[in-house]
Amino acid sequence: MALAPDLVGTQSEPVSFAWGRDDVLLYALAVGAGQEDPTDELALTTENTEGVRTVVLPTYANIITRGARPDLGDYDKARLVHAEQSFLVHRPIPVEGRARVTATVTDVFDKGKGALVRTESRAVDVETGAPLVTTAQTVFISGEGGFGGPRGESTPSPVPDRAPDHEITYRTRPEQALLYRLTGDRNPLHTDPAFAARGGFDRPILHGMCTYGFTARALLRTVCDGDPTRLLGMDARFTRPVLPGDELTVAVWREADTAYFRTTSGDAVVLDRGTLTLGPA
Repeated sequence: MALAPDLVGTQSEPVSFAWGRDDVLLYALAVGAGQEDPTDELALTTENTEGVRTVVLPTYANIITRGARPDLGDYDKARLVHAEQSFLVHRPIPVEGRARVTATVTDVFDKGKGALVRTESRAVDVETGAPLVTTAQTVFISGEGGFGGPRGESTPSPVPDRAPDHEITYRTRPEQALLYRLTGDRNPLHTDPAFAARGGFDRPILHGMCTYGFTARALLRTVCDGDPTRLLGMDARFTRPVLPGDELTVAVWREADTAYFRTTSGDAVVLDRGTLTLGPA
């Protein structure tokens, strides 16, 4: 098994993605919205609450672009883990819509024990061609390093060296991965004990993007005043797996028009180098 040669620049075929109100409501539930209090976050979870308009959690951008996948070659998918994720919304995501998505491999780094592959995806509105969202995903594929490519630079964490301005804690549910998979991510790493064992895990782990969504909810509450239109972009690195049922604590630092964040589970950092791009209040 080996990655395809000369991956940089490889593009996916364009794919179409359509979504509706039920899809965005399910996504919000899958990342814990309303879990602590069903009467909270109703704009994310309902469509018929008096005086409340349904809005889309901006991290749904990553769901819209997920289906565009360049061919990376022949490798053991049990040895692939999500390393980094970012998104940028060019306008608020509508409750229902249709997008055309393309993806391009932008970087491949040789980390010795594995390869780090970065893919950037762009979604445009099918009807108008207007940019909708841009996302970037980096994956680490164990066992695919040693090919002599560039190693890539290591960037320091932007999180300020002081106490956070906000902290918020959420508990995931034991069946959280079973719920999140209904958003379209059916990777058996999160449900199949035998497949998880091939990846070196004692049991199935939670989707990294579920942790990412929980974190976005905390950012929305603490620095966006609950207004999803202010959450324009988010960039973070996954550092450790989370198990369904684990507690997540999101620490947030505010600096002018940017916020920085870190998510921990117990004493372990599970999401770091977090940067949030904020829109005007």
